[in-house]
Amino acid sequence: MSGQKSTIYDTLNKRYRLSISNCSVTHHLSDMRKDCVVSKIMCPKVLFSVSFVCLFAAGCAGTAKQVNIVSACEYSSGIWQNDRCICQTETCQAGIVCSTLTLTCANHALPDNQEQPKIAQIPAEEALSLWQPDAESKKALISYMEMITTPGKDFVPAEDRLAVFDLDGTLLCETDPNYLDYNLYVYRVLEDPTYKDKATPKQIEVANKIVQVNETGTVPDGLDVEHQIAYMEVFAGMTIPEFTRYVRHFIDQPAPGYDGMKRGQAYYKPMLEVIKYLQANAFTVYIVSGTDRLQVRAASASILNIPEYQIIGSDGTIVASGQPQTDDLNRDNLHYVYKTDDKLIRGGGFIVKNLKMNKVAVIAQEIGKQPILSFGNSTGDASMAEYVISNNPHPSRAFMLLADDLERENGNQAKADKMSKMCEENGWIPISMKNDWTTIYGDGVTRKK
Repeated sequence: MSGQKSTIYDTLNKRYRLSISNCSVTHHLSDMRKDCVVSKIMCPKVLFSVSFVCLFAAGCAGTAKQVNIVSACEYSSGIWQNDRCICQTETCQAGIVCSTLTLTCANHALPDNQEQPKIAQIPAEEALSLWQPDAESKKALISYMEMITTPGKDFVPAEDRLAVFDLDGTLLCETDPNYLDYNLYVYRVLEDPTYKDKATPKQIEVANKIVQVNETGTVPDGLDVEHQIAYMEVFAGMTIPEFTRYVRHFIDQPAPGYDGMKRGQAYYKPMLEVIKYLQANAFTVYIVSGTDRLQVRAASASILNIPEYQIIGSDGTIVASGQPQTDDLNRDNLHYVYKTDDKLIRGGGFIVKNLKMNKVAVIAQEIGKQPILSFGNSTGDASMAEYVISNNPHPSRAFMLLADDLERENGNQAKADKMSKMCEENGWIPISMKNDWTTIYGDGVTRKK
């Protein structure tokens, strides 16, 4: 063991000029250009892993110098995730950004009279600055985070800190005047000059049903799947980059129900703080949405600072551009070989609408672990919430948003009351948009009356 300790220390001192004594970091990491201040963290055992990140780049992008494993990262301009710096602000300072150096003791219990080290965290009040100080939902989240990051019986290791978020109505406005994918579909079928004359009678019928929902608030049974099938059809033949550009062009339009905001900016800022807060505490965050997966990737991945491969949604077929199309896609895919000049295109077929129990199934299939936090806003997220808090080996929580703000948001009091009652019955934690948040979309954004 002493030989291993010496080797690790020698490597650190030789490569990064770290001053380490008795398993504690007491000095700073020096670089040829600047110094990185490193916080002092004690570790009384020799079996440990060392992690640090030090970035050198303009615009908060760069490659990390890593020793062993990067387990947590916190710095002023962004968050460290998936081997890159992800900005949290519109402007990132050029130059050097350094994280806290984290030492994690492994496989050794500490004496009862010694304090165990904790992963560095953003102060909760700073991280959740857009929440009311006395918001019960905020207090519940902070208390939970303290519990699972404090070594002891409720401590959850970083690899098991998984959180799943619904999108529409949880992170993104779903009432302007409808879900973003519904709005995009209506635009494609009824307004887009490059497509509206090609739309089939069935596609037009579905679009008119959505318009009627926008006007009356009454949703016909089966519209969710009916829309998803038609949605896949109207974008068939687009390459993935073409579809991405199409979505981004659409969301660059002004939000119809608000002044001072575009469609693609209609994210709940307090919930964006929650994502950043979780990521700063070593959570891996997934989006589990009922919206088309490729649309969510195109519209939301960069804003949410979540990699595209951690975005799950409803799925349609994807095929090669040179692939013959028949009614038997499974047979086609098993007989066709992708060619050098092929491109991936949307196939137009419908696979799954990712709502309700389908969210649980896809979490099991794609994540492979039971998350410990769930955030949603509707009955479409109820199965996901129950799955997260049922028979979980770790402490777990489910939060649900209440659409109860009728001034700053196109809220729905009846829906909010229904969800509040469900929270009480199921042990979910309600988040009141009206009472818990100091803002929804930020300064300068107002709802049109």
